Amino acid sequence: MSVPPSSVLTPAVLLWLSAAVAAVFSPGADSELTFLLPAGHTECFYQSAARNGTLEVEYQVIAGAGMDVDFSIISPHGIQLISEFRRSDGVHMVEPTEEGDYQFCFDNSFSRFSEKMVFFEVILESTANDAGADDEWVGLGEPENLLEYKLEDIRESMESVHRHLERSRQMQTVLRAFEARDRNLLEDNLWRVSFWSCTSLLVMLLVALTQVYTVRRLFDDKRRIRS
Repeated sequence: MSVPPSSVLTPAVLLWLSAAVAAVFSPGADSELTFLLPAGHTECFYQSAARNGTLEVEYQVIAGAGMDVDFSIISPHGIQLISEFRRSDGVHMVEPTEEGDYQFCFDNSFSRFSEKMVFFEVILESTANDAGADDEWVGLGEPENLLEYKLEDIRESMESVHRHLERSRQMQTVLRAFEARDRNLLEDNLWRVSFWSCTSLLVMLLVALTQVYTVRRLFDDKRRIRS
């Protein structure tokens, strides 16, 4: 979009644009983590949430025998909201949230020998932050000498770009977790195929040698020739 010659970027316009970019592209509360869950252990993580917001949790087991864990979500008041057993992945949403620390627990106590590699992502959306951002926009007002520019259109466009970029980042993170999980599964299958192929080859060689030895013993004449 070109700028008309008569509408120069005044300090008010520059201030509005800088505030708009800071409001739209401010860092969010999303977080992600990949960790190693030992055999026979339980790991719990905590995430603070505001009241009347939205909390979304997605997890995947990307490595380990069986590729499954027990998963649970506990509210700030100690109420168990979600409980799953022997699952390899899952997506859960808590809405509306309570103010306080939510607890996410991954349990591998049922496995005595195999450790698991687990990836999970937490996405938070707070209505309070959205309201604060709207107040910042309202406080800016309309700058002078902006002419035909519509502030609301610019704001909606920037917010739309930000939402799409954030969604793309989340999808790429999830796809990377899927790729890591598939690669680990393929490597594990390759090891199994190689092991059993070598075992079968050794058994075949042993059977072949046994057959040759048996046939030779059948035709072996142990009688002595007397002159």
